Amino acid sequence: MPPKSERFELRLDEEQLARVDAWAKQQRGGGLSRAAAIRELIDIGLSAGSSRSVRFSDGEKMLMLMMGDIFKALKIKDPESNPQFLADVIYGGHYWAPKWDMQGVFHDHVDNPDDVRHVVDVLDMWSFIEEAYAGFTAVEKKKIAEQVGPLGESVQFAGFDGNNESNQMSIARFLVEKMARFSRFKNRDLNSHYPTYHGYKRMFERFEPMRTKLVGHGLSVEQVITLLQMPA
Repeated sequence: MPPKSERFELRLDEEQLARVDAWAKQQRGGGLSRAAAIRELIDIGLSAGSSRSVRFSDGEKMLMLMMGDIFKALKIKDPESNPQFLADVIYGGHYWAPKWDMQGVFHDHVDNPDDVRHVVDVLDMWSFIEEAYAGFTAVEKKKIAEQVGPLGESVQFAGFDGNNESNQMSIARFLVEKMARFSRFKNRDLNSHYPTYHGYKRMFERFEPMRTKLVGHGLSVEQVITLLQMPA
């Protein structure tokens, strides 16, 4: 027994109707009615928006199948992209499978622009702090330690908390290791093992007005003390 359907009114302008009709003519030999075309377009749209499965265009399917043939011809064993698995997905219509088996590729995560901005601000701030500290004399470093306390004894960027700030830590590592930005922090773990977000945010609120004036010179001892005295 076919599922129960319900009639409803849908208004489309002439341009939209023309696009629907043009699309319908390209499907199944041009045999789709306008109503059937709209139903199928709705299914396509809903499937494309689903986070449970992937969707490939016809061109992408052909490219993946061709890549599989090339890999076979070149006798490439165990390629990371696993073209045979993707071919089986395409032939069988198992579009849910890549999100199960290739989660590193087919996922819905997108970095939050606010997180990216925060990480860049923090890396920039700590670049100035570390560069300034490296140029201070022993007397100046002793002054910082005396006025700041434990945080002033080893002035080095701690990173972000791997448990609670993993997205920010991942962004920082990508900027440093993959994009070669903020090279001072290269080959560091960048895992602070304690929450840093609010502390860095308060530090940056003090650093931002300083940043605009750092032309031709770095931070002074007093400025570094001001920044490090902010609670973490």
